[in-house]
Amino acid sequence: MTTTHTEPPNPAHPAAPDRPYRLALVGGGPRATYVVERLSATIGRLEGRRLEVRVFERTGEFGAGQAHSAGQARTSYLNRIGCQVGFAADETVSGSGPLRPREKRPTLHEWCRRRYAETGHPDFDLRPEDWPRRYVHGLALSDMFQAFADDLRRHPGADLHLHHAEVVDIEPVGAELQIVTADGTRRPADEVLLLTGHSYHDPGLSPEGRRLAKAAARGGAAHVPHPYPLNELLGPDTVGPTDVVGLVGMGLTAIDTILHLTEGRNGSFHEEPGRGLVYRASGTEPAAIVAFSGSGLFTFARPDNHKPGDGSGDHPGMFLTKEAVDLLRANRGQPYPTPGRARPQLDFDRDVLPLVVAEMAHLYYVTLFGPSAALPLTHRAMPCYLAFLTGARPGGEDCLLPALDAAVDDIVRTLLPVLRGEQALFATQKTVVWSVRDVLLHWVRTVYGPSAQYEVRRCLDRSLPPAAVLEGRDSPWCLDTGLDGNRFDWRAAVRPVSPAGSPAEYRAELLEFMIRDQAWARQGNLCNPHKAASDGVWRDLRSVISYAVDDAGVTAASQQAFLRRHTSRHNRLANGAAPEVMAKITALVEHGLLDVGTGPDARVRYEESSGRTVVVGPHTGARRALDVVVEARMHPFDPRVDVRPLYRNLRERGLVRLWRNHGADGAGATDFAPGGLDLTPQFHPLRTDGDVESRITVLGAPAEGARSFLLSALRPDADHYVMRDILVWLDGFWESLVRSQ
Repeated sequence: MTTTHTEPPNPAHPAAPDRPYRLALVGGGPRATYVVERLSATIGRLEGRRLEVRVFERTGEFGAGQAHSAGQARTSYLNRIGCQVGFAADETVSGSGPLRPREKRPTLHEWCRRRYAETGHPDFDLRPEDWPRRYVHGLALSDMFQAFADDLRRHPGADLHLHHAEVVDIEPVGAELQIVTADGTRRPADEVLLLTGHSYHDPGLSPEGRRLAKAAARGGAAHVPHPYPLNELLGPDTVGPTDVVGLVGMGLTAIDTILHLTEGRNGSFHEEPGRGLVYRASGTEPAAIVAFSGSGLFTFARPDNHKPGDGSGDHPGMFLTKEAVDLLRANRGQPYPTPGRARPQLDFDRDVLPLVVAEMAHLYYVTLFGPSAALPLTHRAMPCYLAFLTGARPGGEDCLLPALDAAVDDIVRTLLPVLRGEQALFATQKTVVWSVRDVLLHWVRTVYGPSAQYEVRRCLDRSLPPAAVLEGRDSPWCLDTGLDGNRFDWRAAVRPVSPAGSPAEYRAELLEFMIRDQAWARQGNLCNPHKAASDGVWRDLRSVISYAVDDAGVTAASQQAFLRRHTSRHNRLANGAAPEVMAKITALVEHGLLDVGTGPDARVRYEESSGRTVVVGPHTGARRALDVVVEARMHPFDPRVDVRPLYRNLRERGLVRLWRNHGADGAGATDFAPGGLDLTPQFHPLRTDGDVESRITVLGAPAEGARSFLLSALRPDADHYVMRDILVWLDGFWESLVRSQ
């Protein structure tokens, strides 16, 4: 394909006055819903001009797209509660323009309540803190898209056209762009907004995809490079009841796949006294499902949410702050290898991770011992923390933990004599400035619950030793009952199960952790130390991590390591499935249908001796022959290997180029190109010649690379980045429209 370079639109050559300004939205999923909402809300800016909007969606499911399809498997769930999913701009988003009346911009929970009142269907009967089925989100997206589209069509100067078609190319023709669909149809546009969402890698273009496909083909196994839509790609004709299925991945995609192949095949879950949730097979499931990944771990259970839906209860950060990142950059950063860039780069593991770990530990202990313990913890850690920020203290992931551990030692030494009745509370209180009573009672409530706290309070009031009322009690949340027992351990937080000597041993240890993790999740993200630390840092402070990493904030080598190691840690720690979902996965492991015995680092290969495709666990010695190999994981965006041709064609035309984090050699040999596109702050792509292609704007997955953590549903009342990014485009769009006519 011939490479063509184009210039940005020239205001001296406006659009013909007898035709509208033509906007094309490529991709009709959730972001298209949010875009049409803002476009229709601000349509008053058209001021006598004309606008033609065309939305192209490959699946024809406008508002939802494939990933959020209303027709997807009923067994798949969102991993966000209903009150934290929105569809429209709100008061927290500054500069958003006119807002819809409150009743016209419901949260997903509110939409479900209305639908339940209309239909009585139990899938809509949700509380604010419940986890909706994903198809329900798809129904809501489609409904809200239609409502916003109808609003836009009511304006006499605006036309909206929906095209059930896949865009495969965008060709510059003079001052306009030609939108080319898979059937060869061409439609002109003055401006294009790319909202294509997630795709997956073509196994013929991806080295790992080729390896898996070859191993499967040689052993006679079917290879499924992407499981969605589950109903179509993993039906009985692909996976039969005698088949052993290997799932490459143990995250949310794998969990969707597992539930589709079990509960979706008429298996059922039941509560049994003394056993908890158990699975009853239908006989139509596969013979076995073998799940494996680099970590050998499923994502951890998302905790019950006890924070306000408007974000006001999010953890603000003590050590991990943007100001701290700026100090690190000034005192510990190294110059960017390419001239002309002033901002020094950090090494994530050496410079930023210590703040992440310290923040987690501090929040963990404040959750365990209560707010009154924050003072001694912070006081002990602050000198080391400041020395680290200024570069006077060496780095390392847990370099700030000794100071916090020492503070906990002091707290335990102070509380223990009071707990045992060896020292009076009033006498102990004279030795410290923090409230001994409050800290002890908070610890009891956290570990044992409110009834135990009440009994210990009565003991303290009567000068009786509290330890007696705690003797023999277990923690309802699987916490250690020793005063010194619950210590924060960063390595255990990310690797709670060590590779065992056999598949059975690994399975038993993993099951034990999953049961414990679900108990932690039920205690919630404000009361359980483990979940508070993960949720408060890897979710509430995710923007600070992005602030440190994004736009080449860390070196090329460090960013590569970050994406390889820490994004998966983020997903496990803070982006997992609901406890109810993980209880089903646990029940399937206990049933034996779901095999997790391969352990970490399992690999699919062709076995010469048996002529079969097998998965082998190097740590546990597991070996299992497979009939179907499913890549049950989300692939990062990369136009070089994408199964859809659009971005490959745009690269060949020179309309877009890959973003690069330049390596230390400064000559390109050590550059890192994660796969995302090189975009301006206004999300316009840079062409291969370095000029800006201002007629095209790119939002979502293709912007990953220079930025991180971009895949998310719109969150209401949180000044969410998804809406802020849309407003950046919207402001430029209205300026371009006015300039063109």
